[in-house]
Amino acid sequence: MARFTSPPNPELFKAQVWALVKQVPPGKVATYGQIAALLAVPGGMDPKDYQAFGARWVGGAMAACPPDVPWQRIINAQGKISLPEGGGRSLQRDLLESEGVVFDDRGRIDLQKYRWSGPPDSPTG
Repeated sequence: MARFTSPPNPELFKAQVWALVKQVPPGKVATYGQIAALLAVPGGMDPKDYQAFGARWVGGAMAACPPDVPWQRIINAQGKISLPEGGGRSLQRDLLESEGVVFDDRGRIDLQKYRWSGPPDSPTG
């Protein structure tokens, strides 16, 4: 497997991530891996390599997103907020709760209930 530290075209990848994340409605969440899976594999990449790195790259894109992207709606595959304490975790939780998302006593979101099904034209939408 090749080692990739970033997508072949980082700016294009970030723009694609942000455009997709803008479609996640209030009261729903998506995981980093889910967003990666909904995007096309970047040109010139083996799909297995993309599967290994895509979620991490989505995380990088979300860390640099513009203010009009609802960053708070992207969480990890365990249904938890990935940000550290003091690094925006409380703000992310507050924003999600203000949208009606409920956390359990372990700080998890029920993905069965709150996971976004994807855009209408996606296989899961």
